Amino acid sequence: MTLTGPQPTSQTPDGQPGTPRQHTALPKAHILVEALPWITRFHGATVVIKFGGNAMVDEDLKAAFAQDVVFLRHVGLRPVVVHGGGPQINAQLDRLGLESEFRGGLRVTSPEAMEVVRMVLAGQVQRELVGLLNRHGPLAVGMTGEDAHTLTATQRYAYQDGQPVDIGRVGAITGVEVGAVQALLDDGRIPVVSSIARGESEEPGADGGVYNVNADTAAAALAAALGAEALMVLTDVEGLYADWPHSEDVISELTATELERLLPELSSGMVPKMEGCLHAVRGGVRTARILDGRVPHSILLEIFTDEGIGTMVLPDPVPVSDSDAVTDQPADQPEGA
Repeated sequence: MTLTGPQPTSQTPDGQPGTPRQHTALPKAHILVEALPWITRFHGATVVIKFGGNAMVDEDLKAAFAQDVVFLRHVGLRPVVVHGGGPQINAQLDRLGLESEFRGGLRVTSPEAMEVVRMVLAGQVQRELVGLLNRHGPLAVGMTGEDAHTLTATQRYAYQDGQPVDIGRVGAITGVEVGAVQALLDDGRIPVVSSIARGESEEPGADGGVYNVNADTAAAALAAALGAEALMVLTDVEGLYADWPHSEDVISELTATELERLLPELSSGMVPKMEGCLHAVRGGVRTARILDGRVPHSILLEIFTDEGIGTMVLPDPVPVSDSDAVTDQPADQPEGA
């Protein structure tokens, strides 16, 4: 029988087998092998991903993000996507002649602006993201925090010069119900959640209205309520800088207490992201990570490679009590030997 195609080895002039050929696809096999222990570790784990930054407006980055999330789903993880939509909201407000005003780092949200926020998040950003994910199969299902009472909020105030400032329909999360999200995950779906919350009301059955909730805060609250393995926040920086703007060195890892000490020194844009990470790890999430969403496939690089990228926040180590301390006594010798 005559074999066609390339032979597995080269041959010497006398027809004897030589050295193996160097296949051009071999580096891909090495990458897959490197990913194997991470795939094994995270199989079955819930991961909450906050979609934001440049990845929301760059078409190539949006497509790469969708591929990453679907990849997670197909290798056995349970991804949940939470999104805001600042650039899209600003553009729509401009078209309608409504002013975009911020106080204390938060968007002033009048009732008129709230309708725009609701329309843009649920009707534009979410639908586009669900469509990108569903190019790879019938996986993604869109919902808002209003649905099934997933997120409940009360009015949040900004602070300027130490004084509270009314900023309208901006919410602070007071409750999370994960039943609908959990049901979608159990059905093999990818929930895509818009950061809008129902308003709480003291009257049973009363409508407390709706609130615009910071997407970083919403993602952190949902991750904690789900008992997620990880919270991943996509942004437009490499991670948390050690001494910005004097240095571009990124802190690769820090504990919750170390992060809490740094919070007063952070820029206003990083505060809600890092507060979300702090809330998540103190609420039972094993790790919270800040990733550079400008890097294509940053999620896969973070989870499935040995190096990873960005900044990881970890819970504080549990103190070891005297009774738990490990002695130098060999395990196979009796006491006093």
